[in-house]
Amino acid sequence: MGFWIVLAIGWIAGVILFRKIVLRERGESYRGTEKVSVIIPARNEAGNLPQLLGSLQKQTYPPYEIIVVDDFSEDGTYDIAADYGAKVFRNEALPPGWTGKTWAVWNGYRQSTGEVIAFLDADIRLAPRALESLLQARAEAGGVISAVPFHVTEKFYERLALIPNVLGVFAFTSPFEQNSPHKGLYGSCIVTTRRDYEAIQGHDSIRSELLDDLNLGAKFRAAGLRVTNFLGGGLVSFRMYPNGIRSELEGFGKGAVLSTAKLRPATTLLVAAWLIGLIASEGALFLWNTSWAYPLLFGYLLYAAQLYFLVRYVGKFGVFMPLLHVLSTLFFLVVLLYSAYQVAFRGSVTWKGRDVQVGSRGDR
Repeated sequence: MGFWIVLAIGWIAGVILFRKIVLRERGESYRGTEKVSVIIPARNEAGNLPQLLGSLQKQTYPPYEIIVVDDFSEDGTYDIAADYGAKVFRNEALPPGWTGKTWAVWNGYRQSTGEVIAFLDADIRLAPRALESLLQARAEAGGVISAVPFHVTEKFYERLALIPNVLGVFAFTSPFEQNSPHKGLYGSCIVTTRRDYEAIQGHDSIRSELLDDLNLGAKFRAAGLRVTNFLGGGLVSFRMYPNGIRSELEGFGKGAVLSTAKLRPATTLLVAAWLIGLIASEGALFLWNTSWAYPLLFGYLLYAAQLYFLVRYVGKFGVFMPLLHVLSTLFFLVVLLYSAYQVAFRGSVTWKGRDVQVGSRGDR
């Protein structure tokens, strides 16, 4: 009986946490006239930039300017950005107290002139009407918005990110986070007006924060500005880790532990309940010859059905990964242990060849 309760509570927790807050493509074209500056921090992004810059050239609402900040790349990032007609600037030497990304983004802002600023990571892909849809959504919501991109995967190891991605979406769609003073943004795709960004002193106000996007959202909230997050759906997508499982582990590991501190207790409890139910259901694979096997197997399939529903909004993870969710759960547990090791024992996390100090101490 106890297993049934654990499975039921966990599955229901997932229902409560997920909300279909999907960025919509409007029937009518956006009628605004503001100039949009797109700012892209880029460190060794020669493989990603052609897709993003190519998609920006196809926008129905063309950006006024595209600024790429080459953050000490060791590949063809600068030349590729220049070939696509972007304004390319080599980042200045990292000063004490800043993290690499916040410094690159801040320098991009300093070079921009648009009335609206769109901060995009280099791995983002935009559908032709994505930018105008983002502008319309921001105009309707007010304040600042971000979009959690639809995660496109191609290789098997990339699909192991299913559970970490679902948990990330839970954190952004949880109804308990909507009015939180610590409500974060998703850093891959943020749209704000210049006036609002300058009102919070932009990335200068979070210069030393590892979780820049989450802390930036809190700054907007503290200034009385609304923070709204959407799911990218068919408009905003990305392929996060095409360069191997090591980069995937580092990418998820840099914020897996620290980000939980930003969530409200209700969200944390529900996420924990969902995870406990998920892991309990996967016990069916190891307790096959016991009386618990069939209840747990039922729970396993119930979670698989829920994941099949969620991936329609979270990402492309193949036909079989939701059914083989135990593999993604094991990957998530490895990520969690790796993240805890970095935070508790190393005092820094590794990302894109840099060691970033935990505890607001900047890069080393």
